[in-house]
Amino acid sequence: MDMQTYLLDFLNTGGEVLWAILATTFLLWYLIFERYWFFLREYPIQRRLSAQAWEANSDKTSWFSLQIRNQLVSEIDCLMLRNLKLITGLIALLPMLGLLGTVTGMIQVFEVMAYMGSGNPRAMANGVSAATIPTMAGMVISLLAIPFATELNRRYSRELRNTQQSMPIH
Repeated sequence: MDMQTYLLDFLNTGGEVLWAILATTFLLWYLIFERYWFFLREYPIQRRLSAQAWEANSDKTSWFSLQIRNQLVSEIDCLMLRNLKLITGLIALLPMLGLLGTVTGMIQVFEVMAYMGSGNPRAMANGVSAATIPTMAGMVISLLAIPFATELNRRYSRELRNTQQSMPIH
């Protein structure tokens, strides 16, 4: 059996909810990689441009100039925050989708028991698989993504401080 067949069998065993978990997983990791790309490639350019715009301003003490600085910092802040809350939300959603898979799998087990009785464990095995696999998948993916989300949030806080320090008030 090749890998593609094995993967499709695994996804079909987990039921329709496992397909939703797979789609959510792709979205989650896309967003995580996008944020790392931003912090590694795009953020330094944005920070340098904002710092240059601030340095080009001759007045750095008036109320108006401080508002310009706040705007420059706020624009970078918005760029850094983009998708961070969505990543956290998807991490929280994945175990809930897994629990939905548990419920739908148990409904399959109860349907089999209603039609065939409880004396046929083989008939109930598909429902039990559909109940446990999505739960495991949702929890494992969430646990794997939590350190990345935590590091991205720490990086956001650190880089926000660095951005503010790169635009000193004289």
